[in-house]
Amino acid sequence: MKKYFQLIRYQNLLLLALMQLVVRYGFLKLQAVFLALNSWQYGLLVLATLLLAAAGYVINDIFDQEADALNHPHKQLIGSQISEGQAYNLYVVLNCVGVGIGFYLSNVIERPGFVALFILVAALLYFYATTLKQILFIGTLVVAALLAFSILIIGFFDIFPATYDGNQQVMSNLFSILVDYAVFAFLLSLYRELTKDLEDLEGDQIQGKQTLPIVLGLKRATQVTFVFSLLPLCILVYYINHYFIAFDLYPTAIYALVGLVGPLLYCSIKLFSAKQKSDFTHLSLVLKWVTLVGILSLAVVSYNIYFLHA
Repeated sequence: MKKYFQLIRYQNLLLLALMQLVVRYGFLKLQAVFLALNSWQYGLLVLATLLLAAAGYVINDIFDQEADALNHPHKQLIGSQISEGQAYNLYVVLNCVGVGIGFYLSNVIERPGFVALFILVAALLYFYATTLKQILFIGTLVVAALLAFSILIIGFFDIFPATYDGNQQVMSNLFSILVDYAVFAFLLSLYRELTKDLEDLEGDQIQGKQTLPIVLGLKRATQVTFVFSLLPLCILVYYINHYFIAFDLYPTAIYALVGLVGPLLYCSIKLFSAKQKSDFTHLSLVLKWVTLVGILSLAVVSYNIYFLHA
């Protein structure tokens, strides 16, 4: 059983589940608004998201066997512990159950057409594994966009169906905050994917991928990643100044400065001297930590506002 949990990247799935639970119970439930889904229905939404993400990891590993044998030989499961046929069967089951739950939830909120969102995610993950990741920068954008979408889908299923004329402004403000959160998640994920491309250069060359390090060379791609790293850093500093400090949310500002700005600044500095695979592996792990801190930040903001006005 352990090998299947490793195949679906259960650590990443736990982070994804935590993010969606924090959005619901650390943010939305603290607002004085009615939400479309009850708790167990929201649990199904989280489960459907996790199942589709897990299916994406499986199909990606199926098509990445050659590259993984070089990039991550100690983590390779398909071909050594799990047969390709078993992996395909698992992929089909995960997708069918995930889309099936999406179909049920779409009918619960009386928006049956919303099942197309789940089908689109499943299709994108398949085309990413088979085609899109071979195209320069497109595959990286798709992965980052799908993470952002896992936040926005909460708005589609929990906020949008519960919106009417009397609460439209409040719901619009909540959805706007989710969009800000999703944009930052997108940029952070894109940053980490660029770093992972630097880390996996050797294996990606064998597989024929068109990543930035392969097209530009390791040194120039590192420089491009450094320039990009300044974007989420600058946006975060702006957000802290104009929203946290300006509204006296000092605990949140300190949390963001220590837990997000500090590590992001550290990563930008380390990119100057990063040359070895181990350097980029370290940076990828730091960015994963930043992702966890960023997930919890929405709850920190909500509770800071709650106690400020208590």
